[in-house]
Amino acid sequence: MTDTTARQTKPGLLAGLDWKLLGPLTALVVLLIIGSLLNENFLSSGNLLNILTRSAFIGIIAIGATFVISSGGIDLSVGSMAAFTAGVMIMLMNWMLGMTDMIWLIVAVGIMAGALIGSAAGWLNGILITRGGIEAFIVTLGTMGIYRSLVTYLADGGTLSLDREVRALYRPVYYGDIFGLPIPVLFFALAAILGWIVLNNTAFGRHVQSVGANEDVARYSAINTDRIKVYAFMIQGACVALATIVYVPRLGSASATTGVLWELEAIAAVIIGGTLLKGGYGRIGGTIAGALILTLIGNILNLTDLISNYLNGAVQGVIIIAAVFLQRGLRRKS
Repeated sequence: MTDTTARQTKPGLLAGLDWKLLGPLTALVVLLIIGSLLNENFLSSGNLLNILTRSAFIGIIAIGATFVISSGGIDLSVGSMAAFTAGVMIMLMNWMLGMTDMIWLIVAVGIMAGALIGSAAGWLNGILITRGGIEAFIVTLGTMGIYRSLVTYLADGGTLSLDREVRALYRPVYYGDIFGLPIPVLFFALAAILGWIVLNNTAFGRHVQSVGANEDVARYSAINTDRIKVYAFMIQGACVALATIVYVPRLGSASATTGVLWELEAIAAVIIGGTLLKGGYGRIGGTIAGALILTLIGNILNLTDLISNYLNGAVQGVIIIAAVFLQRGLRRKS
């Protein structure tokens, strides 16, 4: 091999690296080091499992958001959708308690209802966007207000609480573990694996990114762009439902404040993970890293009292802006 050939080969090898994923992983390692230096209990098994468990909710929702954002859309309704789904699940399970003594059946029906409500809500968002010809930002901003108002109405301005007997049977879905791993973490891992396979190894996943990159070109390539968008929003709704199903036994209640800022955290996780906000490029691995990064930052702030907990939302907002700024800088250099 000549010197010229060697010089041409090296850039090619470097170009094959997924820099958008390498960045979040590097940030994750740096945060782990910082956390361990600031607090000796940071790397304890209990704290690490707590970080993974808390990451599960936003991580699962963010996996769905990766599909929506990769397709060129955005969903601002996920937090309100989760609150509404939780509220309906709780009301249904409490109502069934007066009709049957089979608590396991009540919990099973509640879980199925949650899955259907989330998927249907995602489908509705997709249909309004594609059939109505309305921007995703506007549609999901509207449904965000609708779902939040509905759960407030159902709770009569207060809180919907799950019956203690039902919650006692339902609690292991959040507090239980299998081989030492919390069940929410296992759900997170399963959703991540399925999401990665679908986005990176199926025709649907390639079509999602094609629609986000250039919808007109995708349409000319015989891709049913409307169907792809609807399915992407349905995946988002299903992920919200899964996160809600895991979340309900944690507090056993739902109110107008349930799920507040979840959409901000989900979008932040996706953008931090390297998925382009304008669409056309998505990475499930990066999204997982992004969700862990957000949880790690919150955990470090709580352990060190560097910043008030009330400013966590402000920190997340700064992170989103910084991530988008860095993305634009990298695109200009490439």
